[in-house]
Amino acid sequence: MEEHHDFGYPLRKEFWHKGIVTEAGKAVVEQVKKDGLPYITATHDRNNPRSGDVMQACGMKYCYTYEEQWQPKDFPVFFRMYQRNFDGNNNFVYKKYWDTHSNHFVEEL
Repeated sequence: MEEHHDFGYPLRKEFWHKGIVTEAGKAVVEQVKKDGLPYITATHDRNNPRSGDVMQACGMKYCYTYEEQWQPKDFPVFFRMYQRNFDGNNNFVYKKYWDTHSNHFVEEL
């Protein structure tokens, strides 16, 4: 199984919608590319589509959605998984979340 390279970005609410995460995310993604990682992944709650917008702005592509019992609050959440490949293998999709969670599917976005 491939190793994951998850990208995450929490930010205090008073700083939302100012482009901070998008600009920082682009810099992080470019550094990861320079460091030679073959790909980067990120997930977001489907109820937070703006986070998906950040992923897209960083050049990531939507791959699939999966349902996970989110902790620590213990309720089900649908997460969208995005990925950007740097090694030229555009057909590769990190499938750990797909394989781990039985409720998974590809959405038309």
